[in-house]
Amino acid sequence: MELLSTVFLLILLLALLGGGLWVALSLMLVGMAGMMMFSSAPMGDVLATTVWGASNSWALAALPLFIWMGEILFRSRLSEDLFSGLAPWMGRIPGRLLHVNILGSGIFAAVSGSSAATAATIGKMTIPELSGRGYQQNMIIGTLAGSATLGLLIPPSIVLIVYGVATEQSIARLFIAGVLPGLLLVILFMGYVMIWSLRQPKENLAKEEVLPFKEKVNRSRRLIPVVLIISGVIGSVYSGIASPTDAAAVGVLLSLVFSYFTGSLNRKSFIEGLMGATKTSCMIAFILAGAAFLTVAMGFSGIPKSLASWISTLELSPYALLFALTLFFIVLGCFLDGISVVVLTTSVIMPMVEQAGIDPLWFGIFLVIVVEMSQITPPVGFNLFVLQNLTGRNILQISKSALPFFLLMLVALLIVTVFPEIVTALPDQMGG
Repeated sequence: MELLSTVFLLILLLALLGGGLWVALSLMLVGMAGMMMFSSAPMGDVLATTVWGASNSWALAALPLFIWMGEILFRSRLSEDLFSGLAPWMGRIPGRLLHVNILGSGIFAAVSGSSAATAATIGKMTIPELSGRGYQQNMIIGTLAGSATLGLLIPPSIVLIVYGVATEQSIARLFIAGVLPGLLLVILFMGYVMIWSLRQPKENLAKEEVLPFKEKVNRSRRLIPVVLIISGVIGSVYSGIASPTDAAAVGVLLSLVFSYFTGSLNRKSFIEGLMGATKTSCMIAFILAGAAFLTVAMGFSGIPKSLASWISTLELSPYALLFALTLFFIVLGCFLDGISVVVLTTSVIMPMVEQAGIDPLWFGIFLVIVVEMSQITPPVGFNLFVLQNLTGRNILQISKSALPFFLLMLVALLIVTVFPEIVTALPDQMGG
């Protein structure tokens, strides 16, 4: 009976989403349908208290602040400073300036928290620059598509905040847990670019000028504001001085100061950044409220508990369960954005995960890496849309360029599964 109920509600949800209804409203309507059909609890009271409870969360205050920080920096000179500061050091490494896409995306991810913002900001700067220097288009696009997804993993990650709120996990611990897996992905991406470059005929590779050491150091000074922002945000969380919400406020303040002194901040850019952050934050908060109501409605109906019991009767090993969930999330990610995937699934998935003895903190990072992979899978890979807009190429060409980086993320997923300490080591040191 529960399985039929689940199938019915899933079909209803897909029909509503397929019809173009907002994700938040779709979640609420499915929750209402579930409560009317499978529970006698007062739906109106439950809806009101759940939506208020989901909106009235202090942990959620970090979300608009980090989004605003990303919006400020998106409109600043940050991407130009990143390129100018990193490029002189990449001239002798196999792959040369392609590594600027990877390192630039990793650094911008640490100050924006958004995958799409990372792709758009770094792409606007590096695509014309690298194309003009003769780099292969498929590698320019591939390195950008893959590296931009680091915005979901390297703190401050908006998706990790959403996961923390939805599953009542410590956002500070989730942030720190994302650091080493993020660095692992950067290393895998750079290693692939080096191997690819060494296998190319020399005449196919772009030439770069070699600068004296003093000039390299001089140009790298443009990275100082970026490093200060990252240190202010991540350092204050890791040292225990500030909560993620306090750190987000520090990040906004540093971003405004940095933008002002570089001449990027004016009345127009300030208002545009504020309005962009408001729209994005409202959308995410609305989705979280809808997801919270659906979670409570499912609890009243008993469906998650029954599903978890059913899964346990299959006697899947934790690895088999993770494999099944990976396939499920990748398919779901083909049709929904990362935040929607997280909030849609946590209420049903978490009882199964906990029953299998999987650490919820580790699973959060695992889930985010899978969601990263879905950002570069057609037809609804958000990074693919951003790059399509920047390059004018069709979605299939961009997907083909991104494929090696999708496979590298799969390798990273296997590594953190076999060696979970990569995720848990820093949070364990942090304590709490």
